[in-house]
Amino acid sequence: MQRASRLKRELSLLTTEPPPGITCWQTGSQLDALRAQILGGADTPYEKGIFNLEIVVPERYPFEPPKIRFLTPIYHPNIDSAGRICLDVLKLPPKGTWRPSLNISTLLTSIQLLMAEPNPDDPLMADISSEYKYNKQLFLLNAKEWTEKHASQ
Repeated sequence: MQRASRLKRELSLLTTEPPPGITCWQTGSQLDALRAQILGGADTPYEKGIFNLEIVVPERYPFEPPKIRFLTPIYHPNIDSAGRICLDVLKLPPKGTWRPSLNISTLLTSIQLLMAEPNPDDPLMADISSEYKYNKQLFLLNAKEWTEKHASQ
């Protein structure tokens, strides 16, 4: 019961006051299957890209973080080819920093920030991470190409 009312409240807020560049909606009648879109930030290689994400809200939400993954391919050191995201707020302690006070809006904003500021020291994609660290121009070129190929409307 608590979960359903909290999710309804969060979704209503996401609809009426979405964070800039982020939209989120329910797929069908189920409250625990959501979709989101994040617009690539200005001055990033993802600029003008529209990235689709899938959000699965667990039974124990908010005591357990939602599972979020990219459906749109993205060239990023912290996001793998299956769309999984390496981000501390998406994991429970002690490995992560998820807290019940966080919400879906906060998570999507954190993912948007991660897109703008990759963390090459905690990579899911080691090769992209070292490219980001040691050949940033090539990384930016590749990320831009992927964005044009996969995330342009």
